[in-house]
Amino acid sequence: MSCALLLLLTSSALAMGTGTAVEIQRPRGVPQSKRQFYEENKPFTCLDGSSTIPFDRVNDDYCDCRDGSDEPGTAACPNGRFHCTNAGFRPTFIPSSRINDGICDCCDTTDEYNSGATCQNTCREMGRKERESLQIMAEITKEGFLLKQQLIHEAKRGQEDKQGKLTELKGSKKGLEEKVEALRTVKETVEDPEKEAKERHLKAWEEQKELIRMGKDKTRMAEAFLELDDDADGYVSVAELQSHLELDPDSDGSLTETETQGLLGGEGKVDTSTFETVWSGIKDKYLSEGLLDPPAPVETPQEEESRDFVSDHDSDHYPEDYAGEEEDDEEDDDHEEEEEEKVPPTVQTPEKSEDDELSMPPYDTETQSLIDVAQKARDDFDEAERALREVDDQMKNLEKEIGFDFGPSAEFAYLYSQCYELSTSEYIYRLCPFNRVSQKPKFGGSETNLGLWGQWAGPEENLYSVMKYDHGQGCWQGPNRSTTVKLTCGKETVVTSTSEPSRCEYLMEFTTPAVCQEPASLDEVLHGHTEL
Repeated sequence: MSCALLLLLTSSALAMGTGTAVEIQRPRGVPQSKRQFYEENKPFTCLDGSSTIPFDRVNDDYCDCRDGSDEPGTAACPNGRFHCTNAGFRPTFIPSSRINDGICDCCDTTDEYNSGATCQNTCREMGRKERESLQIMAEITKEGFLLKQQLIHEAKRGQEDKQGKLTELKGSKKGLEEKVEALRTVKETVEDPEKEAKERHLKAWEEQKELIRMGKDKTRMAEAFLELDDDADGYVSVAELQSHLELDPDSDGSLTETETQGLLGGEGKVDTSTFETVWSGIKDKYLSEGLLDPPAPVETPQEEESRDFVSDHDSDHYPEDYAGEEEDDEEDDDHEEEEEEKVPPTVQTPEKSEDDELSMPPYDTETQSLIDVAQKARDDFDEAERALREVDDQMKNLEKEIGFDFGPSAEFAYLYSQCYELSTSEYIYRLCPFNRVSQKPKFGGSETNLGLWGQWAGPEENLYSVMKYDHGQGCWQGPNRSTTVKLTCGKETVVTSTSEPSRCEYLMEFTTPAVCQEPASLDEVLHGHTEL
């Protein structure tokens, strides 16, 4: 191959307006931006300044410069780079090792100038597709930006509405606070007479109960006297008392005459008038041994009437019922042993005290009226307090939302309180902007928290292009889960993809009009790509 063939390259750049080819003479593999460093008939200085060589040693298939700059069009230098002009498409660099390797890397085929490979120049077709793609992107950006303007307008109006609502709630709160304090005063005022009336009623009831207890105690004492007075002579004597070993003071199993006299207050016998003193000493033991049946509970008139009705009703059918019972007894005799085995264990119920058998009578009309008035005051106060708490909660939520960083013009405000899902073959991913990210198995299972809202995390020049969610559910023997959400311009608001680049660290792609920037015209876009 001649030195001239290797040295110079006819670079055919298609003039888009005229369709004519412009030939630019420069060493093969050199971009137009570095043409001035390669001047024919002048010594060539390596671009790293390491050495200077005669110009005819450029592209001579021998590497003279350490940076490989003397062999831009051959594969001689391992660190060399070959420039593909790719007229009509996008220029690019490829490693010089790919020159003449039989594979077409440059769309203009210039990398295979001496390999014999059959290559087709596809730059025009690729440029056409690139222009179409740029046009589609320009249209999406344009529509997205228009939607963004609407979002900004709605956010501004929404912010004004929230501020107005907050001002209104502040006024309501002040009125409710005054109402609560006024009702508190009313409540405390009416509760004092209510408390006094209820205490009077309770005191009267305690006194009444004491009288009832005393009456019952006298009845028990009289019954005990009659039971202990064996000879019914009107006296309880030492001899009569000695037969009741259950009254033994020291519980040694015997009741001596001395112990008995002690119980009788030193007397040989006592009558009903002096038995009261004796009764106070033996009452507890006497009653604990069940020597007397418990007194019947005090019944209200309604209970007594109901009992009498049931008694009369049962007496009318007694013979028939009794006969039936006899028949049942005969039938059950054969199964007596089985029944005994099936009888459930006896449940011990606590004994009721006398106070349990007595119920306090209803309040009198005057006391009940005071209670009703106080209760209404309490209800009114509680209702006002609830209303005040609700207003406080609404104000806190509004202040939180108003204080959120929704972007420079609040364009992201519409995402607040919304959630977006992406369904894959295994999981359903859920993104709730400014709240949380989660993952749930598609066919059953619990939800996993992939992170809570953290902050905007884009680069300084584009801060609102990335969201960060952290402090999610912990991984097994690993860190807490976290999610990075990358935002791209789009006409729709949708989660487009999810992945897990690192263990427990998730990446989510999310399109939204809120990140669309003001678009340039298609001509301006193409002007930025002069190769097209």
